[in-house]
Amino acid sequence: MVRRGLDRWAAGRTVAAAEVAHPRAVRRHAAGAADFAARLTGRTLAGAQRRGKYLWLPLAAGHASAGGDGSDTGEAVLAHLGMSGQLLVRPVDAPDEVHLRVRLSFTDGGPELRFVDQRTFGGLALVDTDPAGLPLPVAHIARDPLDPEFDDAGFAASLRRRRTGLKRALLDQTLVSGIGNIYADEALWRARLHWARPTSTMTRARSAEVLAAARAVMVEALDHGGTSFDSLYVNVNGESGYFDRELAVYGRTGLPCRRCGALVVREHFMNRSSFRCPRCQRRPRDAHG
Repeated sequence: MVRRGLDRWAAGRTVAAAEVAHPRAVRRHAAGAADFAARLTGRTLAGAQRRGKYLWLPLAAGHASAGGDGSDTGEAVLAHLGMSGQLLVRPVDAPDEVHLRVRLSFTDGGPELRFVDQRTFGGLALVDTDPAGLPLPVAHIARDPLDPEFDDAGFAASLRRRRTGLKRALLDQTLVSGIGNIYADEALWRARLHWARPTSTMTRARSAEVLAAARAVMVEALDHGGTSFDSLYVNVNGESGYFDRELAVYGRTGLPCRRCGALVVREHFMNRSSFRCPRCQRRPRDAHG
């Protein structure tokens, strides 16, 4: 949702100025706020990309770097939204948000890109990228299931080797990214699998079912603008998604399963909650968790 918005509003635009209103917002940029702002000024942003909870805007090739050699420096603006971070597109004359942390203005005089973060757990940084354009700090994160280069067979083999519970594996970003707690519950409901099913019992066919379910959930969520449970989860225009209205089990404790009518249950899972249908998703005897 956010990546799509960034791709539309930021790609191809040249930064006129970068303003850091709170140094904590760029704490991952080791050289500091002044360096972050100076090195972004005059640079052109390329298409937005995402992996796991990270978003990045590559800096287009052919623009002068801090060294002035005009070469492709292999750099990107990397963003992690944390618990409350937002990347918002705002008119130049729009009032500053209470928790505005970073502002990028552009040479075309059009809308600004603002990083707003109430709790300042998120942040931005200018980072190096590998030859494929992947920021070095996210190299350990796996592709998400919607990535055209996602390796289904490799996922199935790695999943079977994990020796853990199925949902725990789906949340392991070294195995697969982009699913998250909500979409994991929804995918497992669609696949009729319990969250604690041992990964060692997952055949290639079962793994394919889980991937298909996860992809369907993610595509539908994108079509509905994402899942917004409060004002912190919005797209770049500040609009809330409404996929939460389509959820089958997540957050629906005590309500009837949309498939069989049994009452949805909420269970403790890794310091958070997991939701399932007790009839459609029976707990296996050898469950993990």
